[in-house]
Amino acid sequence: MKKLIALSVISLVLSGCVNPGKASVQPDRLKSHRFVLENVDGKAVKGMTTQPEIAFNALPDISLIDNISVSGQMCNRFTGQGKLSEGELKVKTLAMTRKLCTELQLNELDQAISDMLRKGAQVDLTEDQLTLATADKTLMFKRAE
Repeated sequence: MKKLIALSVISLVLSGCVNPGKASVQPDRLKSHRFVLENVDGKAVKGMTTQPEIAFNALPDISLIDNISVSGQMCNRFTGQGKLSEGELKVKTLAMTRKLCTELQLNELDQAISDMLRKGAQVDLTEDQLTLATADKTLMFKRAE
């Protein structure tokens, strides 16, 4: 009986040390990867003339550890230099072309990605699935290399 109690206590202590919380995504896990949009707020994205995507690249200045280059396309192309810190991606200087697309959903995605990146979005990367989320919107992407 004493062995069982001792074993239970040791197991409990060790399990508390294994996973203290969800680890945030590090910039090196995103760099040099491209992802295509699969769904928006749980609804599949299909039948668009342009495949919405986002890509991440390394910046030449190694001293900028948490900085990452972000580019992609919804309807319009966008690019910027962002910072990934504690699982949140912010791109304060986001440049975007300004054409009007015939597909309403692509125009809405332009606005959504712009708002998300400028204000900050939580980033989650599991295997080949990237999720960008705010309180209002969730975009799920699949790795496409």
